[in-house]
Amino acid sequence: MSRTVLALAFALVAASPLAAQEQGGWKPTEKIERYAISGQTELDLYKSIGEKGPMVRGGKVRAIAYTDFKLTWTRRYENDAAGGCRIAENTPNVTIIYRFPKPAGKLGASVKSNWDTFETGIETHERQHGQFIMQMVRRMVAETSGLSAANDPSCRQVRAELTRRMGAAFKEKSDKDAAFDKAEMGDGGNVRRLVMTFVYGG
Repeated sequence: MSRTVLALAFALVAASPLAAQEQGGWKPTEKIERYAISGQTELDLYKSIGEKGPMVRGGKVRAIAYTDFKLTWTRRYENDAAGGCRIAENTPNVTIIYRFPKPAGKLGASVKSNWDTFETGIETHERQHGQFIMQMVRRMVAETSGLSAANDPSCRQVRAELTRRMGAAFKEKSDKDAAFDKAEMGDGGNVRRLVMTFVYGG
């Protein structure tokens, strides 16, 4: 990830709203959190982000915005008469969480116009990470629903394969996040230009 003048970075992990309901009946949810920043100029607002933005990378980097998720499963295993095991129910419960900055005070017309453009760009970037999360969950559902193994009365084989497939889906998402951020935040990238335009006017 590139560094801006204030050494800020986006969190790895978010362009359209979530679907109302996915195939199979599960429904993703979305949560938006905003942290307050202060300032009446573009530079002061950006400096406030540097002071108050969420910490990522184990508390080592201050982020402008952050996309995270919570994923749990309603899962049921069944054994057949021959001792085989099968995943009979496999429903994800996923919440995508976005954290964005929000000016605490009223902004002048010019600064507000620039802020709105900046904010829109930030949210667009993070929502792409949200789409990567959704792609991951869909892959997990597709590749693990109905998973089965013969002669597996304790379901150990099924659980091991489940873990492997879910791990592969998570790695694919992480790779997409990294490639997207590298392109967006490197020299000439959309986010790099967005920050420079907001802070310096170009």
